[in-house]
Amino acid sequence: MPDSIQTLPLFPLDVVLYPQAALPLHIFEQRYKAMIRRCLDEDLPFGVLLAGEEYMADVGCTARVIDVLERYDDGRLDIMTEGEERFRLARVKDDEAGYLVTVGAEIIEEPAGAASPDLRERAVTLHMKLLELAGHTVRPSFYEEGDGLSYKLARNGGLALEQKQEVLELLSETDRFEYLVEHFQDLLPRVEQREELRESIRSNGHFEDFPPDAN
Repeated sequence: MPDSIQTLPLFPLDVVLYPQAALPLHIFEQRYKAMIRRCLDEDLPFGVLLAGEEYMADVGCTARVIDVLERYDDGRLDIMTEGEERFRLARVKDDEAGYLVTVGAEIIEEPAGAASPDLRERAVTLHMKLLELAGHTVRPSFYEEGDGLSYKLARNGGLALEQKQEVLELLSETDRFEYLVEHFQDLLPRVEQREELRESIRSNGHFEDFPPDAN
């Protein structure tokens, strides 16, 4: 993908999408049915942004439809999408079909250089301890080396939406692991002391997509 995108359709949602993360969507609004049809016909990505009634984040993640799970007679769709690259909003305007687009969005490149092994190991160790307290088990393959590990921990680390957005906006893998280590160090004592917090995590209340024995 180029360093900027001439025109990127936007899908504001109450969710933070990370690169390489799966995001199932049920498409029912007319404007977004038109948007997804265009993305499918032209093999285009669209941008997912955390948004509320009066707020839309400046940094989001591009997504691409990887599977159409269900097509309904009234035009609704169930689709599976996958996060690709982070982007920063540029000029925003309305498309004639009713959805928003951003013109000239900047692709946020990942800096060269991986995080130190010690930092990664510290983040993984704390994450494993958090899961143990919550009664979850996880296969070792969950923590395999890869560019997406910091995002995977963030998706499944008890972060609030605002915190997930902060992680998305951090420039490098090192920054993300440092943020997560600090978060886990703060969260673990509270989880140990509060049964209701353990129960919330145990029931997936603070995890985006982490079932027991996830891989």
